[in-house]
Amino acid sequence: MTIVINRLAMVLLASLLATGAAPAQEATMAKQPIVKQPRLSPLIVIAHRGASGLRPEHTIAGYTLAIEQGADFIEPDLVLTKDNVFVARHENNITETTDVARHAEFADRKTSKTIDGEKHTGWFTEDFTLAELKTLRAKERLPLLRPDSAKYDGQFTVPTLDEVIALAKKHKVGIYPETKHPSYFASIGHPMEARLVTELKKAGWDNADAPVFIQSFEVDNLKRLKGMTTVKLIQLMASSGGPADGAAASYQAMITPAGLQAIAAYAYGIGPSKDMVVDGTLVSAAHGAGLRVHPWTFRAENYFLPAKYWSGINPRAHGRVEEEIAQAINAGVDGYFTDFPAIGVAARAAAAKEQ
Repeated sequence: MTIVINRLAMVLLASLLATGAAPAQEATMAKQPIVKQPRLSPLIVIAHRGASGLRPEHTIAGYTLAIEQGADFIEPDLVLTKDNVFVARHENNITETTDVARHAEFADRKTSKTIDGEKHTGWFTEDFTLAELKTLRAKERLPLLRPDSAKYDGQFTVPTLDEVIALAKKHKVGIYPETKHPSYFASIGHPMEARLVTELKKAGWDNADAPVFIQSFEVDNLKRLKGMTTVKLIQLMASSGGPADGAAASYQAMITPAGLQAIAAYAYGIGPSKDMVVDGTLVSAAHGAGLRVHPWTFRAENYFLPAKYWSGINPRAHGRVEEEIAQAINAGVDGYFTDFPAIGVAARAAAAKEQ
């Protein structure tokens, strides 16, 4: 899952923090109507990039905290190194998530690339060996929003998929890897699918009962994986745009009855953005096609919440995300991604008490 916060948005955030401006907030908060729908599978809590609201994302420390807080699955976004090792990073551009810019020895690696039709400038994992990446340290990607997490900058290394799997197996939780930009990586000679299946087989996770979901915003990537493994596959989607591989006209076309039936031919479920499940319509339609529904991403900060769930006017203060999660649970989702696993687990427990 990707939420794009560019420099302009961060400037806006800084302005909000300085002025106290905020979206209009309802003076009173009416309870959401309870429209409870059945789900197809036991409700799972997925730690989005670890406990990424509290520790720099995609770090062993963040994943460990998520496990301690009760997450059922930890999510590594996967990109490849120059020597074809999977590492967990939000993007292959590591400028905002590591201290690479401070390493003079890598200054000449800064470059510009076009990825999925967009130009990006910075340092990229495919230009570094694993040994070189291990000399870097992770940092908080959203320091203005998450200053407490930013206090841990410089303390943690970039983890490999092997390290994430070892952590998950040690604590008996599952993993929910996302293949990032698989078409792009294939275009530069680093195809992902066979390598990922090999890594999972090495861990003994090569069947439908394995505690693994593989997710992707692309389509053909998942279809290729379908021919290689019986591990559960999840088709990610957003409320706008479409797959970068051009395999479908748009995500909106993919949530039609015909589109959902087509997804069901290769995937176990869908991972829509959270705004797509509010009224339960998509959940019901997906369930009708036999697809599980795991929306992304529930975050506690006011900045990420609809105005009706804000608490106060500070964009980085925590709002009532538990109410937003409760609405999704009532809509019948089968699981959900959150940056705050403890809140996600508590929301699930609260929902169970109401049943």
